[in-house]
Amino acid sequence: MTDPAAGSLDRTTQPPQSLDAVSARRVAWGGAIGSAMEFYDFAVYGYLASTLATVFFPKEDTTAGLLATFAVFAAAFILRPIGGILFGHIGDRRGRKRVLTVTILSMATATFLIGLLPGYGGIGVAAPILLLVLRCLQGLAAGGEIAGAVSYVAEAARPARRGILCSTTEMGSLTGFLVASGLVAVLNQTLTTEQMVSWGWRIPFLIALPAGVVGFYVRSRLEDSPAFARVQRNDAIARVPLAETFRALPELLKGLALPVADFAGYYLIFLFMPTYLRQTVHLSASTAAWLTTFAIIVAIAALPLFGHLADRFGRRVVLGGSAAGYLVLTLPLFLLIRTGNLVAVAAALVVLALIQSATMGAMFAALAEVFPTRIRFTGIAVSFNVTAAVIGGTAPYVSTWLIARTGNGLAPSFYLMVAAVVTLAVVATLRDRRGELLDI
Repeated sequence: MTDPAAGSLDRTTQPPQSLDAVSARRVAWGGAIGSAMEFYDFAVYGYLASTLATVFFPKEDTTAGLLATFAVFAAAFILRPIGGILFGHIGDRRGRKRVLTVTILSMATATFLIGLLPGYGGIGVAAPILLLVLRCLQGLAAGGEIAGAVSYVAEAARPARRGILCSTTEMGSLTGFLVASGLVAVLNQTLTTEQMVSWGWRIPFLIALPAGVVGFYVRSRLEDSPAFARVQRNDAIARVPLAETFRALPELLKGLALPVADFAGYYLIFLFMPTYLRQTVHLSASTAAWLTTFAIIVAIAALPLFGHLADRFGRRVVLGGSAAGYLVLTLPLFLLIRTGNLVAVAAALVVLALIQSATMGAMFAALAEVFPTRIRFTGIAVSFNVTAAVIGGTAPYVSTWLIARTGNGLAPSFYLMVAAVVTLAVVATLRDRRGELLDI
């Protein structure tokens, strides 16, 4: 997209667009910390879905309670685009760092308050209403978090290492899932069902606040994006970033479609899977949690490799390969999972985790390269969060509904395959921008 505000600026006369290697890595890990917090908070809710359904909703119909719990989960995603618009405007007008310090503390506070809520048995219908309100607050904060972190890291990285440094943000998100999965697994293994329903479920929510304070401290000590500073120096700040984002319609459509398979895979494999393994495959809660935890560890370990491959061979190669992998392998892998054999389930989850890791390894660098700096925060916030709401937020609900409606335990695999087709189509339209400077 041509940047009208940049005019005929000569790039060679401008200050560098990236930080030195040490500073860039510091920014990358600062972004990863917030991403870990965001996804820990969201993952804890998903992993405790069955318990939360018992605590916050009437017990007469287990399936209805689980659907209601996932509906509240989805509500936070609906608020994410609104949060993205709000924080994106501030981030594109005032800078990335300022927003990122606010979002991490807001997310942690909302999560902590969920841990203090009384259940349905204590205050009746007010319990799920308060749960919904706090989930919406989480959604608002999350709407600015990931877009700000991606913009921040991409703009700090040297062009030749943008892929691998952006993959650290994804490592943060998966680490958040890993901590949540491991903690819930430990709780399920050490506490009885009655103890989990009574008080055990609160522990993962309550520890979010001290972790958020640590993240706030780390981020407050980082410097702002040099690319954004360059936009400021050249008086190229967008007046109304949202309006400019919608005028950049081709870029916005790419941003919306590109992460479809990413979200479908992420929330089906790493969040819905424990529920699927319990409800459909009939494994124990602790076994389901540990299998998912193992899959997440594999994905985290592979992420730097896929980030490096995205820098070496381009985003199209890695993203196209992962989408094709989902299209071809998802059904056979779900058939393996359905056998209930622990070795088969673990092997299938590892392959799914590697495909998802490849998607994540190249995704954020590709998204950052779609939008120019002056509207990057808003562009990513709108596109990523709308897709998060439509695909990620509804994936557990839709999968549960499809299984209940069709009686087919393989239904989630078809959902993921359709998502892969969407991503594969848009990957074909991407221009290879590895090694290039980011546009103003």
